[in-house]
Amino acid sequence: MPIESFGPDHEFLPREELLSFEELVRLTKLMVPLGVRKIRLTGGEPLMRRGLEDLVAMLATIEGVEDLAMTTNGVLLAHHAEALALAGLSRVTVSLDALDPSIFSRMNGIGAKVDRVLAGIESARAFGLPVKLNAVIQRGVNESQILRLARWAAEREIDLRFIEYMDVGETNGWKLDEVITAENILTILQTEFSLTPRDPAYRGEVASHWSHADGRSEIGIISSVTQPFCRDCQRLRLSADGKIFTCLFSNQGHDLRPALRGGLNDTGIMAAINGIWTTRDDRYSEERGEVSRPKAEMSYLGG
Repeated sequence: MPIESFGPDHEFLPREELLSFEELVRLTKLMVPLGVRKIRLTGGEPLMRRGLEDLVAMLATIEGVEDLAMTTNGVLLAHHAEALALAGLSRVTVSLDALDPSIFSRMNGIGAKVDRVLAGIESARAFGLPVKLNAVIQRGVNESQILRLARWAAEREIDLRFIEYMDVGETNGWKLDEVITAENILTILQTEFSLTPRDPAYRGEVASHWSHADGRSEIGIISSVTQPFCRDCQRLRLSADGKIFTCLFSNQGHDLRPALRGGLNDTGIMAAINGIWTTRDDRYSEERGEVSRPKAEMSYLGG
């Protein structure tokens, strides 16, 4: 959430425009028969939502949900890790773009301290929450952190995923020449680590993975810029105000809030969701450079 776009005077959505926990749970229950098996709470920053542990507990009891994860910047994680684990969260992914404090602060855009994130990671592990790390690599900013992050994660037996710098939203000033490609990242890693590729665990897995020689942890690389995977994408995103998106690079959501609050029955809502999903034709990553369209911010839509 860049501070120039989301400073102290930014006007956030009124609470009544956000879906209640009960509405989120209702939609989740309706999506399970349509094939949803994994739920991820993301943001923005999900831990900014008051009472998030209560939502986790509600979602964890839904029959058919096999995996309940959360992606967080980790700043508040130390304060919430125990409650999240007790509520039934399956695992947590933490964004960690650098270990160097100044580089970390530059990457997150809000002056957050890396020590707080590292404390959150250790707290999550202490309370039994499996942790994965995500690191976005931007040329000229944090490519020096690739090996340092890989060493730090391997020493702690934590899985780490590197992500090509993407043109999400309109505020990050993305340029193609700032992308460190998946191939470049792998070449850098192989100067120090012996890595063995593994097959995808399922169709639509967004990262390519390599196992360390000791087999205790993995490194993944998400290459949505240089090797798009639109045709295998299986992700449906639900915004906090009730819109569903079939592509990360879209600003055109389908608003379910009127149906939820207007009395449409479960069958009708399921039919609407199914119709949206089965007729989707998004393939922005394949069209990059050929089309120009506005995109929702990551702080609104999530990863």
